[in-house]
Amino acid sequence: MVHFIGIKGSGMASLACILYDLGEEVKGSDIEKYIFTQKPLEERNIPITSFDEKNIHEGDLIIIGNAFDESNPEVRKAKTLKNSEVYYYHEYLGKLVDQYTSISIAGTHGKTTTTSMMAHLLSAVKPTGYLIGDGSGDMEKNAHYFVLESCEYQRHFMAYHPDYAIITSIDLDHVDYYSDLDDYKSAFIDFASQVKKQVIVFGDDLNIQSMDFGRNVLTYGLNEGNDVRALNFEEDENGMRFDVEIHHQFWGHFTLPYVGIHLCWNTLAVIALAYCENIPFDTVLSEMKSFSGAKRRFNIEEKGSQVYIDDYAHHPTAIELTIQAARVKFPHKKLVAVFKPDRFSRIYHFMDEFAKSLSLADEVILCPFPENAKKEDGIDIDIYDLAAKIENCKVMIENEENAKILSRDEDVCYLFMSSKDIYKWKDLVKSFHHS
Repeated sequence: MVHFIGIKGSGMASLACILYDLGEEVKGSDIEKYIFTQKPLEERNIPITSFDEKNIHEGDLIIIGNAFDESNPEVRKAKTLKNSEVYYYHEYLGKLVDQYTSISIAGTHGKTTTTSMMAHLLSAVKPTGYLIGDGSGDMEKNAHYFVLESCEYQRHFMAYHPDYAIITSIDLDHVDYYSDLDDYKSAFIDFASQVKKQVIVFGDDLNIQSMDFGRNVLTYGLNEGNDVRALNFEEDENGMRFDVEIHHQFWGHFTLPYVGIHLCWNTLAVIALAYCENIPFDTVLSEMKSFSGAKRRFNIEEKGSQVYIDDYAHHPTAIELTIQAARVKFPHKKLVAVFKPDRFSRIYHFMDEFAKSLSLADEVILCPFPENAKKEDGIDIDIYDLAAKIENCKVMIENEENAKILSRDEDVCYLFMSSKDIYKWKDLVKSFHHS
């Protein structure tokens, strides 16, 4: 029996699905509140209970979510067991990686979508397993490839020694752990040193350009000098078009149905890996055309003249790119950014950057911090401190009354952005709108 402590965590839910698909008996515990990651667990009838030390049994394989420590009764008991294997999430994943041709997707932004794209392509080539930070995970029994989203938080990705690694961007984050940008960069340099075959990096990123990985890297981007390069990029509300050169040789023309320059970057990362694995252009083109997106990444719904986009963006850079993509996709609608923060430290350290990126929308609605958000020492702010820096901004609690107010507006695109459960409020707004 495999028991997951914190099974609703995005990576944990994915890993639980993978082990279940491999034939293991799986169960887990977590908070009672509904989280979107539990849907694939419920589809597999994986039992989920509340935290209780009685869930922990001698002889079980126990996997602990990285968010949990010995203040949790199950973790406390698990660490006293004599005849059980007990791992933290990233430690167990490190063991799994070694059994396949593995591709680790790391970086500040774009991990989830790039991992989803990569899994979509490779699944069409050979049996493929994947673990994605949106809660989805799957492992075919005879898998050749394993694609995993790899998080830099607390250097957790140092547990992995993959065949390939892609670094999508470097933009200081997790400021509650990393002391500064140099500390943050050093984690990625150390991680890259563990890669067995090839490190693939986004060559247009200024921070990546300043890093010495101590080995040959394959670069991708739109700028001159990249090994895998997009040229003649164009986009409109129907999608994007660009040509690809690899080592200055024309490789193919792409016409794809999605918008946002960042999705061109993600596609180039997948193309670079395809080149390394000798996957032909026609296969890459057809699979990228049929890619339908990752969960909670620019997911679009419409009702009447209202558009609702749900996105995981929770860092200023991601917010800016997401707003720009919404402008391209819905050029004639009023764009209202609805943002719910997650960590006090992130807002505190990037307050001006958040204000600047959110101000790209026509109007901004800010939701208060979640009740369980941790207040780190010396950080005393609330949502009104951010609101004061943004013109045309309101603070709204996510309740029924405010959902009704938003539902009355016409010809508007609401862009709901958060790593938290803001999608529930989006559903409420949509339910009240009369098309």
